[in-house]
Amino acid sequence: MENEKNNQQSEIARREFVVSVAAGLATTAGTAAAAALEVIEKDVSIKTPDGMCDAAFIHPKSGSHPGVLLWPDAFGLRPVTRDMAKRLAAEGYSVLVPNPFYRVSKAPFTDASNFNFQNQADMAKLQLLMASVNAEGAAEKDAVAYIAFLDAQKEVNKSKKIGTQGYCMGGPLIMETAAAVSNRVGAAASFHGGNLVTDGPNSPHLLAPKIKARMYFGIAANDDARQPDAKDKLRAALTAAHVQAEIEVYPGAQHGWCMRDMPKQANGMPIYNMPDAERAWSKLLALYKAALA
Repeated sequence: MENEKNNQQSEIARREFVVSVAAGLATTAGTAAAAALEVIEKDVSIKTPDGMCDAAFIHPKSGSHPGVLLWPDAFGLRPVTRDMAKRLAAEGYSVLVPNPFYRVSKAPFTDASNFNFQNQADMAKLQLLMASVNAEGAAEKDAVAYIAFLDAQKEVNKSKKIGTQGYCMGGPLIMETAAAVSNRVGAAASFHGGNLVTDGPNSPHLLAPKIKARMYFGIAANDDARQPDAKDKLRAALTAAHVQAEIEVYPGAQHGWCMRDMPKQANGMPIYNMPDAERAWSKLLALYKAALA
């Protein structure tokens, strides 16, 4: 009986260990080490009509896979966006993360956590960087060059459609990419994208008739509060253009919730929200699995 009791306890302990390991892997799923495929990271330079862009190209160690263009937020190419690309590559994608500000600077940030949005000088520098990629026609030219780069790599399966995802500032850029290279882009996702709908003649939502990709939009609660009709105008434009899209607001999530190195809010609370970031990641993977097959 004693041996049987000990065996039962050992089995319970073993099961608890397995559950503990599984939970640990789920918690650390943001690292390539927790995923199935070994990945390779390369620093590359891409020729565009406006100069040479510094970028990171991250892909599985072997084979060819669907290509993905990852548009960063206003803090650009940095360790956090590289980690996102590594995690995605470990899922079976070949990912390009450009420095969107190459026209005026090499990748300018390594970390965003200490940035002060209340500092006018710092904000002026950030706005100068953003203006360089938001200039008329700039993103479209870049998108064509970036996707041409992906299609030239042996690690990219050209028989599959390209995916693109963007964060904050990158939200409108995925729409411009999907419109500019509509024959190649099969999926596009925006997370806490800014200025998706404006009153201007060049508002990103007006690009809907040019887009053929399947789309996903995750909207921050505070962005929705500032512009509550934007999601409705976006949905109407996409529906009228027969673009398959899912649009949803993340209750309680703040603009920037997906980015692990976001500075804290003025009230001291974090912007990054891991549960909602993981939910967004699941939505992204589901989109790519469905649309890039």
